[in-house]
Amino acid sequence: MSTTQLTDIKALNEKIKEKSAFIELLNMEVRKAIVGQSYMVERLLLGLLSGGHILLEGVPGLAKTLAIKSLSTAVDGKFSRIQFTPDLLPADVVGTMIYNQKSMEFTVKKGPVFANFVLADEINRSPAKVQSALLEAMQEKQVTIGEKTFVLERPFLVLATQNPIEQEGTYPLPEAQVDRFMLKCTIGYPTKEDERLIIRQNVNQEKVTINPVVSINEIMEARKTVREVYMDEKIEQYILDIVFATRTPETHKLEKLKPLMNYGGSPRASINLALASKAYAFIKHRGYVIPEDVRAVCYDVLRHRIGLTYEAEAENVTTEQIISDILDVVEVP
Repeated sequence: MSTTQLTDIKALNEKIKEKSAFIELLNMEVRKAIVGQSYMVERLLLGLLSGGHILLEGVPGLAKTLAIKSLSTAVDGKFSRIQFTPDLLPADVVGTMIYNQKSMEFTVKKGPVFANFVLADEINRSPAKVQSALLEAMQEKQVTIGEKTFVLERPFLVLATQNPIEQEGTYPLPEAQVDRFMLKCTIGYPTKEDERLIIRQNVNQEKVTINPVVSINEIMEARKTVREVYMDEKIEQYILDIVFATRTPETHKLEKLKPLMNYGGSPRASINLALASKAYAFIKHRGYVIPEDVRAVCYDVLRHRIGLTYEAEAENVTTEQIISDILDVVEVP
């Protein structure tokens, strides 16, 4: 690396430190309402900074909804919640054309998807036609109602939750939609100490007020800065090696994984792994990506992008185990 490059990276590092100063402020504000669950809060910030949608999976009562609502309040954004149910219609999500008797013409009534933060609660409770109503919004950041196309507000973030336990009356998400989620995070139970604080907070009915500490413009500026984070060619190669190992494991001496996987990560996996790594470095106030950043976000980016065979399910092999095997074998730069 030349002296000029080193100087540039040093200057970029200083810029990132300055631009990412609000992260602590945002974290502190959200943690007024959320006890523990630092992993979940950090992943919500990753999605916010990289413009990626997030799928949260966890049993009820783990503050998934509260965390999302607290984040939207702290960012001073418009929040809407859609409770997905079996009788929900696509029009209930994106909106529809309503006939106005006074003007004797059809007018557009926008749905709850027109917000900065859209909480799709228990997304797997609705059939595929409703889930797919979100597809255009998630991918194109726009919605078509009748003959008109409306551009959605920025930032636009879909945060979907699903319950992994109760499968009765649920509809698995189509692969095409699952792939559009940048991260899939599995949320666990809080620790004993955290739960003690949760009990006290709720029993004492402590009222928590979340104040807006970051503006929408600051978030949009931060998103631009995240993309400026330096990523060396060796890190790019590391990301490619990891993703390609999910498609052709035999090329990385992982022949044992071949019968366990139906398919591997798509090019979206590579793009999102690079973006999430940059956002993770930004959160850590660093202007460059290191291999640890890639490993830190790898499970969340790839978890839902690897298709397991019946053989893997019969042997109780999880995608997490496959990712661990890949990370153990792929050479770290």
